[in-house]
Amino acid sequence: MYPILFEAGSINVYSYGLMIAIGIVAGMSYLVVTGKREVGLTFDQANMLFLAIFLAAVVGGKLFLIFENPAHYADHPADLISGRGFVFYGSFLLAIPTMWWFFRSYKLPVYRMLDIMAITTCLVHMFGRMGCFLAGCCYGIPTDSWIGVVFTDPLCYAQPLNTPLVPTQLLEALYIFCIMLFLLALKKRKGFEGELFLTYLMLYAAGRFALEFFRADAERGFIIENYISHSQFIALSVAGVVGLLYLRWRRLNIIKEGS
Repeated sequence: MYPILFEAGSINVYSYGLMIAIGIVAGMSYLVVTGKREVGLTFDQANMLFLAIFLAAVVGGKLFLIFENPAHYADHPADLISGRGFVFYGSFLLAIPTMWWFFRSYKLPVYRMLDIMAITTCLVHMFGRMGCFLAGCCYGIPTDSWIGVVFTDPLCYAQPLNTPLVPTQLLEALYIFCIMLFLLALKKRKGFEGELFLTYLMLYAAGRFALEFFRADAERGFIIENYISHSQFIALSVAGVVGLLYLRWRRLNIIKEGS
């Protein structure tokens, strides 16, 4: 597609970075408005929260790059700071305890804030995947179907060029959008605080597991060669742990209401 949207003198405007910026603005707007209305979150607190999450996401995303291909990064440590990419699950799994710590530190209602962050995360992640599509990373396997997209720009990460590929990035962006709509509908009738966040984690894990079968960037590595990727293994683990948490939190809420 278009890894570089346009050039302004010596400055390149990258599509991935622009889409991430749009996602952050959208997510930040939802967080500020909803957070203030529901829990009294201040604008300064929202800014500090986003900064803390951003730092955690960068560190986590880079650490999981090492996890996916330790031999490569042992031989090429400079690639970790070269902007080669991030692993979403690495970013997100480190962001969760960071959010928890932040909410407890500022005496914010943890579970209600997590529900707000579920929608916020969907917005940032959805635009991020659109950026992946424009940059050509996270690309799919070759296909003869009508959904195939041809990448021609030599700066794209997609391989091979000039061949129809499954647009896994757009499929994931659409799936995340559907999750967000479902969460917004569920918000009006949720059974307990934190339900939106747990539901988001389970739905995304299920979708990510399925979409991984159509990903072609095999350098991410496999737990079981050519069958179960690192991301699929993490998705299964997340779904299992979150499923148990969901049942426990729901049971505790039922007991609380019955007492």
